[in-house]
Amino acid sequence: MHEAYEQQRIEWINRHAYIGWHDLETEHKQALEEGRDLSDLENEFARLLNTPAGDKPLSGARDGKWLEDAGRLMDRVQQAPLRRDYPYVEPDDLAAIQAARPPEPPLKRWDGSRDAFIEHLHGGLLGRICGCMLGKPVEGWPRHSIEVTARATGNWPLADYLRQPTPEEDAVIAAANPKRQLNKAWKGMLRGTMDGMVEDDDTNYTVIGFAVVKQYGKGFTPADVATFWAANVPVLHTYTAERVAYRNLCMCIAPPRSAVYRNPYREWIGAQIRADYFGYANPGNPAQAAEWAWRDACISHVRNGIYGEMWVAAMLAAAYVETDWVRVIRAGLAQIPARCRLAEDIGAVLDAWQRRVSYEQVVEMIRTRWNEADRHHWCHTNSNAQIVAAALLWGEDDYGKTICRAVMPGFDTDCNGATAGSLWGVMHGASAIPDKWSGPMKNLLRTGVAGYHTVSISELAREMVEVALR
Repeated sequence: MHEAYEQQRIEWINRHAYIGWHDLETEHKQALEEGRDLSDLENEFARLLNTPAGDKPLSGARDGKWLEDAGRLMDRVQQAPLRRDYPYVEPDDLAAIQAARPPEPPLKRWDGSRDAFIEHLHGGLLGRICGCMLGKPVEGWPRHSIEVTARATGNWPLADYLRQPTPEEDAVIAAANPKRQLNKAWKGMLRGTMDGMVEDDDTNYTVIGFAVVKQYGKGFTPADVATFWAANVPVLHTYTAERVAYRNLCMCIAPPRSAVYRNPYREWIGAQIRADYFGYANPGNPAQAAEWAWRDACISHVRNGIYGEMWVAAMLAAAYVETDWVRVIRAGLAQIPARCRLAEDIGAVLDAWQRRVSYEQVVEMIRTRWNEADRHHWCHTNSNAQIVAAALLWGEDDYGKTICRAVMPGFDTDCNGATAGSLWGVMHGASAIPDKWSGPMKNLLRTGVAGYHTVSISELAREMVEVALR
């Protein structure tokens, strides 16, 4: 009976990625990057990682004994000290983050009317939705596959939503790209099949952030965010660090420990895509936007995972009052530690902009820095933040070029299209987004959040403003 149960338990864990604590490959990379001294743990990592994974390469829990050993090893990682030569200062505590920030650049004050507030917030929401839809069909694809498909359909460099290839085009794509083809599963995401925005976690979290503030007020706490998730979002509608944190919360592990307990994805992109409402609701006030973002991020992320959400929220707040993308990006950087890896990585993109390198060259720089075939690199906060910054700077202040240049490099395409589109939309307003992009959305957003399964985009934007003005 016990053996049968153990088999069923491992099958359950392997069926649902991120539920168990078995991704030791990612844990090892994450621990080294955050500066842990693993000298006493390397032998145990090697032993467990060299145990055959069977036929479940994504999940990889071997058996109950292996799983428990992996969990104990993850616990030991959290006790490991930082290396003495670690050059970064990366706290998780809000007060320590604020103390480690660089000087804050002066910003204009927001003095817009209620109607102007609606126009710009609506622009951010609509811009996020359209950018997400552009990247969604090719999420998880390597850049080569995106280019092959888009080129075969006459859409490279990207300038439009992807469409279903003709049979002749499909044959060309299959010959060059046999494992990555658009198919019927993409219905609703391709030009000519769209009927509003389909559900996606990148837009779910924008609604969640708003709904948390609506329910709990501007003084909401990390525990309020966690409670809202549990009451309104099915666990399998979350991914990576969020699913791990959700599991931890259900085990009565409260924030902020819910972010670190056996969570190898603690610096992945999940928090960065949750920033938007916190920026939308605080026009011209990056510091407050970042502080709200911290309250949200700390339940599931640490270090640069937290900073990514704070950076985006602060940029969105600044985009209401600034028209220069360098100043917007720097306003975001002013809310995170000066000596963190995210600041260093975004600084490299700003440096490339100042040296006037081409878009193709900055993409090559990013792709050299990060390996898209490595899941940890593909889904990391910093790799995708660099792509967002590049899209804003090299997007020629054109909405279509900005979201396309956020998707073309690959990596987390729907996240990056969404974030770049959101920022552009806040700066320029909803009426500036061309109908070519906004029309197929039909003013409809679908989500997995209770109470918001199908909503009007324009009406949601108005309600978001009303809540922000309370």
